[in-house]
Amino acid sequence: MAARIVPRLHNERALWRSGLRLVAGVDEVGMGPLAGPVVAAAVIFLPHHEDDDSLPTSLPQAVRDSKMLTLKARERLEPQIRHAAIGVGIGMVEVEEIDRINIYQAGLKAMRLALDNLPVFPEHVLVDGRSLKNLPCPCSVFIKGDRDVYSIAAASIIAKVYRDRLMIDLDHRYPEYGFARHMGYGTVAHRDALRRLGPTPAHRRSFRLL
Repeated sequence: MAARIVPRLHNERALWRSGLRLVAGVDEVGMGPLAGPVVAAAVIFLPHHEDDDSLPTSLPQAVRDSKMLTLKARERLEPQIRHAAIGVGIGMVEVEEIDRINIYQAGLKAMRLALDNLPVFPEHVLVDGRSLKNLPCPCSVFIKGDRDVYSIAAASIIAKVYRDRLMIDLDHRYPEYGFARHMGYGTVAHRDALRRLGPTPAHRRSFRLL
């Protein structure tokens, strides 16, 4: 299934043809886990004006929605995306703020921070699933954008790799919880560790942990 769902540059090319140059894809990861931060990434690629459906050879060809890729594939693609992009921004909201403002608002804030942390601010933003209000540029929302829109899929990979590395660091601090295996999601093993050991400072107290 993953091999047949290939994100394309249709939306980016339409904007490039309209005269825009800086088009960013943005996506967030980590909305569902019981522990760890929410992380978002924003990615801008140089305009490519080819009329055919193929991806330019200068861009990584294996980019997909991060959920459709193995850990090894994401780790391989992440530096390729960074090399091909003219800008990458990361935004992160920590557990304490997630508990204070709620997970939905935390995801929106992480995406805004990712855009703010780009080296140049985009002229148009492509976002997966939810609209970002009050941006200084237009924003287009795509349901399943991380599956279909190349820049959003690339952002999903950058965000996923970044967050996974943070969770591996947490695993070193709290080895009994298995964060490097489940990345904070509510697996049976994770919930069993919570029952035995209780929550760590990395757990989201506003979530139903058990």
